[in-house]
Amino acid sequence: MAPKVTVLDYGSGNIRSAVRALEHVGAEVTLSHDSRAILEADGLVVPGVGAFATVMEGLKSVDAIRWIGRRVAGSRPVLGICVGLQVMFEAGVEHGVRTEGIGEWPGTVERLAAEVVPHMGWNTVQPPEGSRLFAGIEDERFYFVHSYGVQHWDFDVNQPAMTPPMVTWSDHGGPFIAAVENGPLSATQFHPEKSGDAGAALLQNWLRTLG
Repeated sequence: MAPKVTVLDYGSGNIRSAVRALEHVGAEVTLSHDSRAILEADGLVVPGVGAFATVMEGLKSVDAIRWIGRRVAGSRPVLGICVGLQVMFEAGVEHGVRTEGIGEWPGTVERLAAEVVPHMGWNTVQPPEGSRLFAGIEDERFYFVHSYGVQHWDFDVNQPAMTPPMVTWSDHGGPFIAAVENGPLSATQFHPEKSGDAGAALLQNWLRTLG
């Protein structure tokens, strides 16, 4: 049976390409912001393009932050893409204005310290050993379009039983987080739906985690 995936529809652009990419790798996809569609799907995809603050406003407008939290608390898989990764962190700072994020992970999204911004095009990544998202595609290149990113990771594991998140890095004027895998919650800074065969393989790897 095809895994059922809901792509969160909250007014973000470029959602159709994510829907098509997921359908291409065998998912049954619903585009919705309905709470039942969000909670009952095998997997939820949170896309995001544009400004951090605009994405947060869009998520709040459909009460999505509550449903994302419910899924994560219940170990139900969620995948964030691009700004969908960024909003999982504590905050974003754009043009000197700080906007609170969802706060699943510590860290602040800030302008990349590169001479040329946005970081647009194909780049390599450095996934950790044991990554499920990047299994078999560790040496591939992925497609990025962004001016902001998380450049520092400071995650304290207080509980011995807790598995620390797996963090994948890339580099553009300095290191930045390209992906995080943290139990049911995963996210990529790049666009798998624009990353050709490598992106399709990553989405297939994610679908395999849906159980």
